Amino acid sequence: MTSNPKAGGGSAEAPRGPSGSRQGPPQDPPETEAARRKRRAVFLRELAEARELRERVQPRRTKERRMREAMRMRTFRI
Repeated sequence: MTSNPKAGGGSAEAPRGPSGSRQGPPQDPPETEAARRKRRAVFLRELAEARELRERVQPRRTKERRMREAMRMRTFRI
């Protein structure tokens, strides 16, 4: 008994159309510049919100991180 009784004898690749290209779902239309900017603005807003929340929840770690960053910046000043 086989695990898939309807298995075909062909290769495991996706089926090819008459022109030799793979058949699949049609490609989404390219994203507009305005939509990309809007999505990016939402992402950056959420990222800033997450950073603020992290600073409120972990104040000691945030202070340590700020101190390390300040020391790192001082090493580059001449």
